[in-house]
Amino acid sequence: MLDLLLIAIIGLVTWCIASDGAWGAAFTLFSVIIAGLLAMGFYEVAANFLEGNIASSVEWQHRWDVIALVGLFSAFVFGLRTATEQILPVDIEIHGLVFDIARWSCGFLAGCVTMAILLTALHTAPLPREFLGFTPEPHKRGGPVGQAAPDFKWLGYVHRMTETAFRRGADGQIFDGPYFAFYPGGEPGVHPSFPIRYASRRARYYGTAAPASGGAGATPGQPAPPTTSGSPRF
Repeated sequence: MLDLLLIAIIGLVTWCIASDGAWGAAFTLFSVIIAGLLAMGFYEVAANFLEGNIASSVEWQHRWDVIALVGLFSAFVFGLRTATEQILPVDIEIHGLVFDIARWSCGFLAGCVTMAILLTALHTAPLPREFLGFTPEPHKRGGPVGQAAPDFKWLGYVHRMTETAFRRGADGQIFDGPYFAFYPGGEPGVHPSFPIRYASRRARYYGTAAPASGGAGATPGQPAPPTTSGSPRF
């Protein structure tokens, strides 16, 4: 089921972007990649802002992340694509074969990136820990596309870009990259935790995590009853 959904996203995005011509597809690919990086960098800030100013109940705390991530990604794509149209309002004529190769190639790449970003957004959604074949462990997924873990590859790309090109100074923040020693007295290293943190949060929210000693858990598979308003995201 998950593979069919991912392939459908790639196919739909490829078809829509390729119909925009070679230059339009190239600019859209650029817009999708940059928009994805920006959305990943600012969605937590936006989610915290929305939680503090609009709704801060337990239910909404679990909704703001995916809303902020997908919303920022869509807004950045629209804004960047609009800006590129102003840079090159008229297409430059190119050879017919190059035209077709460029538009379909850029459309396919943009579809793959969009699919990876949306799959990453599923980690942040208020859904069960595992659903429709989606699990935080790629080796448990069915089908070659899901097992290829495009969401993990996207997370790795974002981490790499914030570690190099987008990093502000030697002490600049790295996405999902806290530094601390792997063992006492050892050299500090990067410990990515994005999939683990969100998988644990989804399991707690739906009452499928191991209950604390002496505590009453929710019915498995159902959202856990609210206990504390304004609690941390994780």
